[in-house]
Amino acid sequence: MPSTIVAAPPITMPSPIPLGASVPALTAHAISVSLPTWEDNIGYEEGDQRVVGRMETGYPRFFIHRSIQKLAALCLAKFGRPDELCILLPSPKVAGEGRDFLAHQNPPVPSRIVEFVICPSSISIIDTKSLGGVDCIELQILLFDKANWSFGKAFWQHSGDGICSRMAERALAFLGELPAGSTNRPPTPPNLERPPSKAPQTRNKHYSRRTNSVPPTPTTPSAPPTPRLETNPNHDDDAPVEPVKEEFLTSDLTTYLEERYGRNLPLFNAPLAKQALKRRIAGGLLPSDEGYGKVDDVVRGAGSGSGKKAVKEDDVYLYPCGMSAIWHAFDIARAARRRKGEKEGKSVCYGFPYTDTLKILQKWGPGCHFLGAGGTEDIPALEKLLEDRQPDEPPILSLFCEFPSNPLLRSPDLVKIRQLADKYGFVIVVDETIGNFINVEVVEFADIVVSSLTKIFSGDANVMGGSLILNPNSPLFEDLKAAQSEIYEDNYYPEDAVYMERNSRDYRGRIKRVNDNAYDVTDFLFKRSLADKSTPTEGKVIKQVYYPRFQTPENYAQAQRLPPTGKGGFGGLFSITFTSEAASMAFYNTIGCAKGPSLGTSFTLASPYTILAHYLELDWAASHGVERGLVRISVGQEDQEVLKNWFESAVTAAEDAGREVDGQ
Repeated sequence: MPSTIVAAPPITMPSPIPLGASVPALTAHAISVSLPTWEDNIGYEEGDQRVVGRMETGYPRFFIHRSIQKLAALCLAKFGRPDELCILLPSPKVAGEGRDFLAHQNPPVPSRIVEFVICPSSISIIDTKSLGGVDCIELQILLFDKANWSFGKAFWQHSGDGICSRMAERALAFLGELPAGSTNRPPTPPNLERPPSKAPQTRNKHYSRRTNSVPPTPTTPSAPPTPRLETNPNHDDDAPVEPVKEEFLTSDLTTYLEERYGRNLPLFNAPLAKQALKRRIAGGLLPSDEGYGKVDDVVRGAGSGSGKKAVKEDDVYLYPCGMSAIWHAFDIARAARRRKGEKEGKSVCYGFPYTDTLKILQKWGPGCHFLGAGGTEDIPALEKLLEDRQPDEPPILSLFCEFPSNPLLRSPDLVKIRQLADKYGFVIVVDETIGNFINVEVVEFADIVVSSLTKIFSGDANVMGGSLILNPNSPLFEDLKAAQSEIYEDNYYPEDAVYMERNSRDYRGRIKRVNDNAYDVTDFLFKRSLADKSTPTEGKVIKQVYYPRFQTPENYAQAQRLPPTGKGGFGGLFSITFTSEAASMAFYNTIGCAKGPSLGTSFTLASPYTILAHYLELDWAASHGVERGLVRISVGQEDQEVLKNWFESAVTAAEDAGREVDGQ
């Protein structure tokens, strides 16, 4: 009987996400937004209404979430003057930092702070029993003239300390308001029915307190002023945009479903969620984490028999996002220097970094030295900088670097940097977000380690978070710990911590899958690139593949965990450059994965990184090797066949475009 050949089932490809929709799709607190074509990204940067008019959301530090915008509009209506705008901050300390930042501009920007405490009342659309004692929201409203919006937005973006979208939705619920974009109100329990519009309330549950001496606020306008709806960090387009149309659930109902039928801890267990996160970050995997039962399974900072102290939970601090952790790492270094009565020196940004890291070092303190090559090439320049300090010049305060860097995936020479830090006494701050501590161990080289938990630690792209570790073996540990003890406050919103704890339980398994996928994808792309000299170059349009396997591998090996998790252990992020922008555009427009800002997602995510992060400084970025046409890819957990189809079709389209450019 002849054999029957059974055809393989067709591969089901994910549906494209429309322009402006959240990434992931239909996610209330998504951290990315779909920009599916090269032209869409340029339109976003230039404020093209075709693009910004369709954006439902965006990366939270650049695009202020709709619910935060709605809450800000209500605050402006209650406390603002017609010529003012505001940003919403979580604590008096953060608000004071924002006010000081504005006051240090040239010329100084005047501002005022209003504290607004919002408690549930008879008009609340939320059952307060689910909050576990969190019965009020305390907002700090930093108000300033509309003309100075760019400065207020800069503080929001760089510090990462603005309120989160879940906090905004909770405050809106206390005020009897739905989240921004909600179109349906679910049935309200009888005891929470809204009273008749003219019925007086028995007690005013919302009050404010001005925290600085300012004239009384003028009479509240009869209608709220149109809020500034931020669409892009590089321009100020005041045109409002269409609301989110897919949002139908209140935040409380969503939370109930997650807790009742999902895997979330109840909200009243947020302190336990934070403890679990700190233990996970310190290196101990809880017994429920994928069967990795040993607490010292990925112990940090103390190899077997090394005699060094391991990182403990008390050495780990949580922040609202990764950039907040970076901003506060710098603040810790500055505070430690001040405690000793010494002048604060400049810092060093070593290697081409994520844009806001450099901006922080430039805009706070006395400034910084930028050594953009990174790797080992800039070690002589760093040594000269340290050796040539003038007698009246304060010593270097700190050195910030990424391991590896974003977007060129270059790793600094941590061994040599550690030697120089021991000699000259500066603080080493290493951002391990791209490497992640399953793949690399940087604690032994750094004084402070920061990471964006928003990325692969979470994976689900629906919550922000950041972490900071003080290395207990650092020669500066006691100074840094004392400074941190004085200035740290926990502003990580409890509900975000609960979601982050849930998301991160399986992060080790996800990292293995991502490592495997990225290794295979970059291997395929490298063989189709001009960098591969073992194959003919004719028709190739990929110039370079930036991945730790190919970029400064000897430096990456200094901190690489062995044996690696999965293939190579090089992480899921890489970048590629092309022989022409036409080829870059064709590749990006063709690839079938999700497209938008951020990285470390469980799904593959592409971005024309330089266009999106450095559109107003493209020549400067290019001078440091970050080309305009660079495409950055964060590889996810898709099946190999799906990834193969995506990248083969994208490379073919790029090569076709390259032939058109060459006139073939």
